[in-house]
Amino acid sequence: MATKREQDAAAYLRKHRIAELVENLFSMLVFYRPDNPREFLIEQLKQLKLSQINDVTGPHLFQSSNLDAVFGILDPAKQNHITFAQYKQALKTLGIRDIDECPEGVNEDRISYETFKAEAERGLQRCSATFCSQH
Repeated sequence: MATKREQDAAAYLRKHRIAELVENLFSMLVFYRPDNPREFLIEQLKQLKLSQINDVTGPHLFQSSNLDAVFGILDPAKQNHITFAQYKQALKTLGIRDIDECPEGVNEDRISYETFKAEAERGLQRCSATFCSQH
């Protein structure tokens, strides 16, 4: 059983989404492998703060072309759709946790490229917003 202090600490971390912030920063650090990691992390935090102030997308790993490549791997026959299971797994692989469980096309088990890309972009936006405080 966790102590009151441990419970308070866990609640604080959840409230401020510290785990997500650190995970995103760590992922960017490993992906980009900058020569000066400390300066890189400081710059990422500055960009996150600016994105919060200006209400724009913050820094994240994946760009539009990366999403195109992921979808292309899942749709080698170029049918312009993937299964719901593929959609879910791809978004989870991209680090997106809050997945729309009922996207357009779910009943037919045919998730279109447009639906996948829109949900991936929304999910990446939420991931990049981990610096924003939640009240």
